[in-house]
Amino acid sequence: MFDKILIANRGEIALRVHRACREMGIRTVAVHSEADANAMHVRLADESVCIGPPPAGKSYLNIPAIITAAEVTGAQAVHPGYGFLSENARFAEIVEAHGLAFIGPTADHIRMMGDKITAKKAVMDAGIPVVPGSEGGVATYEDAKPIAEEIGYPVLIKAASGGGGRGMKVAETADKLKEAMQTASAEASAAFGDGTVYLEKYLGQPRHIEIQVLADTHGNVVHLGERDCSLQRRHQKLLEEAPSPALSDAERAEIGEVVRKAISAIGYRGVGTIEFLWENGEFYFIEMNTRLQVEHPVTEMITGIDLVREQIRVAAGLPLEITQDDIQLEGWAIECRINAENPKTFAPSPGKVTEFHAPGGLGVRLDSALYAGYSIPPYYDSLIGKLIVHGRTREETLLRLRRALEEMVVSGVETTIPIFLDLLEEADFVNGDYHIRWLEEWLAQRNG
Repeated sequence: MFDKILIANRGEIALRVHRACREMGIRTVAVHSEADANAMHVRLADESVCIGPPPAGKSYLNIPAIITAAEVTGAQAVHPGYGFLSENARFAEIVEAHGLAFIGPTADHIRMMGDKITAKKAVMDAGIPVVPGSEGGVATYEDAKPIAEEIGYPVLIKAASGGGGRGMKVAETADKLKEAMQTASAEASAAFGDGTVYLEKYLGQPRHIEIQVLADTHGNVVHLGERDCSLQRRHQKLLEEAPSPALSDAERAEIGEVVRKAISAIGYRGVGTIEFLWENGEFYFIEMNTRLQVEHPVTEMITGIDLVREQIRVAAGLPLEITQDDIQLEGWAIECRINAENPKTFAPSPGKVTEFHAPGGLGVRLDSALYAGYSIPPYYDSLIGKLIVHGRTREETLLRLRRALEEMVVSGVETTIPIFLDLLEEADFVNGDYHIRWLEEWLAQRNG
C-alpha cells in the first residue's frame, strides 16, 4: 500500500480524497494555486505545494508543476479527483512514466472512452445497447442526410470529444440539419480542438440513468446499482438519487449484469460509470466516465462502500474484497449540488463566507470544504458543497432532505439552496415523475 498520495485537485473532492487517505493511514500532499492557499484541503494535508497562480491553466492543469510536486515530496501515487486532469490520458501516461501510480484507469481506457465514437463502438462490441445513430464521425451534410432519414427526426448532433452540452444541437427536421451540424462542429472545435460530430436519435423524455462499476487488476468486477441523474440544467446535473424511482428490480439487475460483463470484457480497472438514456423500458448508452463521479456519495450511502478507498486499493494492485453477491442496496439516498450562484439567474457568487453551519443528524452527510471566513475564489467551478441524505425509503429521505436544507447556513454569498427547497414542493419531483428536460421547464416557470 502507498505511504503518501498527492491529490491533484481542489475543493470538496480534494478534501474527500484526503479523508479516505487518512482513514487508510496514508499521508497526503495537497497541491494548490495561489488563490487556494487557505483552502481546507491545504490546511489538513500533511504537506502542501503551491503549483501556480490562480488560473487553472497555470496551476491545476499544469502537469510539469504537479509532477514536480509529487517528486519533491516523495509521493508514490497521484489521485486526480474529478474534472481538471482526471480524464486526461496524457497526464495518466506522464504520471506512470515518472514511476508514480495513477489512481484511475489506464491511459488507453481513458483515451478510448474520451472519444464518444470509439467508446460507442467499444461498448457495442461488449454487448451494451446504444442509441441508434451514425457509426462514426459525419463530415458533411450530404453524408448526414441519409443517416438522419434512416434514424428518423428529430436527430441529435454531438461532438465526438468533450461534453457538458457543448457541441450538441438538435435538428427537428431535414431543413435544420445543415445549420445544426455547422453550429455543433464550430462549438466543438472551439471548445475541444476537434470539430468532429456524429448523429444520434433524439429521445423525447428520457431519464438519465448511470451504473457505477468497480474493477480490479485481477479480473474481478462488480456493479453497485444505478443513480438517477435526470434533474439537469444545460446538461449539468443538479440533483441525483439512488436507486432510480423509475426502474424495477428486474431492470436494475438486468442492466447491471450487462454492464458488469462488458467492463470485464474490456479489461477495465478502477471505478467507472456507464451512462444511459432510459425511455420506455429501454437503455441506450451515451458515454462512460473513467473517473470518480461528483455524485458518487449516493452510491456510497446505499451500499456502504467507500469508492475512494477502493480506487486506492485497486491502484495499489490489491484485489477487491467484495463480490457481486456481497452488494446489497439499502434504503434511498439523494444528493443536492450546492453552488455559490444566484438561485434565479445562476450567476456565480464568489466572495467571503461570513457564516457557515453544516446540517447534521442521522443519515445526513455534507461533502464541503467551506468554513466561516473562507473566501470562495472566482476562478473555478461554483460547486461549494454536496448535501447527501439517506433514509429507509424515498419518502423518509425527502423529509430528511427538507430538514437538512433548512438547517444549512451559508451567509455572505448567494447559493442554490432555495431551488431545492422549492423543488420539494413539486408533486412531479416528490412522486419521482421527471425526465432530463423537466428541470429546465420547471425553472423557466419558477423564474418567470
